[in-house]
Amino acid sequence: MDWNKAHIRETMLSLETAALQSARGNYLDYVCTARVDQSEPVENDELAQAEIASDLAEALDDTLHDYADKIDKLRMIDFGPKSTVEEGAVVKLSGRYFAIAVSTSRFTCQGRDVMGISTMAPIFEAIEGARAGETVQFNGRDLVVEDVE
Repeated sequence: MDWNKAHIRETMLSLETAALQSARGNYLDYVCTARVDQSEPVENDELAQAEIASDLAEALDDTLHDYADKIDKLRMIDFGPKSTVEEGAVVKLSGRYFAIAVSTSRFTCQGRDVMGISTMAPIFEAIEGARAGETVQFNGRDLVVEDVE
């Protein structure tokens, strides 16, 4: 199948941007609940809840950076034609399509279900460098690399 890789990149960017905006909204909600009203006497329970909310907000801050990093990476990846499994390739592996870029949930692009995987994913190590028609092993199973674009 001839993939419009610009469309794949835009779809993945759209997904990650939406996830970033959602995470940012959650972050702001947690930050707001982490504030204790200093004009009133502070109850120990309120202070403990504010500290928990602050800790969670800090954890979400890492999530915001993760999404921002994924968006930056997507913008820089070369999605040009590929003959081997490498970053920027779209791979059909045992009947399923994968975009080698950043990890994403499953999405539909050009009428096909696709999932983004990063070069850090364990399966990438098994398929890296493979060509269409080759069989690779992952977790003790044979997987056929049906197509690489």
